[in-house]
Amino acid sequence: MDSLLLAATRVHTYSQDAMMTSASGFFFAREKRLFFVTSRHVLIDEPSGHCPDRIEIELHIDPANLGASSWFSVPLYVDRRAVWRQGCDAGGAIDVAAVELQESALPDTMAYRTFTPAHLPGLDQAVEIGSPLLVVGYPLGFHDSLHHLPVVRHAVVASSFGLRFQGKGQFLTDARTHRGTSGAPVVMADSGRLNMHDDGLHWTLLGVHSTRFDIGARDTEHDEALGLNCAWYADILMKLTER
Repeated sequence: MDSLLLAATRVHTYSQDAMMTSASGFFFAREKRLFFVTSRHVLIDEPSGHCPDRIEIELHIDPANLGASSWFSVPLYVDRRAVWRQGCDAGGAIDVAAVELQESALPDTMAYRTFTPAHLPGLDQAVEIGSPLLVVGYPLGFHDSLHHLPVVRHAVVASSFGLRFQGKGQFLTDARTHRGTSGAPVVMADSGRLNMHDDGLHWTLLGVHSTRFDIGARDTEHDEALGLNCAWYADILMKLTER
C-alpha cells in the first residue's frame, strides 16, 4: 500500500454532540511536533455561520490491521480562544488551518505518515502547466470503509505554478472534486528528490485543496461548471508551524 494514504485522514466537525460536516485533512510534522492540517473554512466559516466547537479525526490504531480505527477528539477552543493557527498575506486570508496535536495523547500504536518541510517543493523544482497531481481525500465522505483509507482523484496544474492566481496565495487545479474534499493534500510524484528521505512518502506536497472555482456570470442552464479548483500553496505551513 502506498504510504500516501496514511498521511491523509477524515475529519468530522461537531457542535457539542451534534455532527455538522465531514471533510479531509492530513498530518504535517516539524521539529518533533505534529499538526493536523485542513481548510480553515472546515473549522470556521463566518459567511455560512459554520462554527463547530470541536473536531474528531479518524486514526488507524493497529499497524497490522487497517480495519481497526478510532476517533480522536480535539477541542477547537480553550478558554474561548481558538487553538488552530491561520494566516493571511497581502491578498487576504488564507484558507488553511493547522492544529497542533499532543502526541502523548495519541494511541501508542497509531499507524500514520506525515508530510514534513522536506516534502515541500524546492526553489529549483519545476512544476509545469499540466503536470499530473493527486488530490487525496474523502469526496462526499466516500472512502474505503473497510480499511478506513481515502481515495485519490487525478488532477493537473491549471495555472502557472509559483504565481499568485488573481493575487492570492493559490493556484488552480483541473479535477473533479466534491464537498468533503476540503483540506485534502494536493501532491505530485517526485521519487527522485525524496528518495534521500527514507520515510517511504515519495511525494511533493504542493498545496491544500480548498474549493471548486466558479464564476458568478455562468449560465447554469447552458454552461457547465468550469471543473477548476483552488489550492493554496503548501509553503504557508512553514509559517503556521513556527514555534
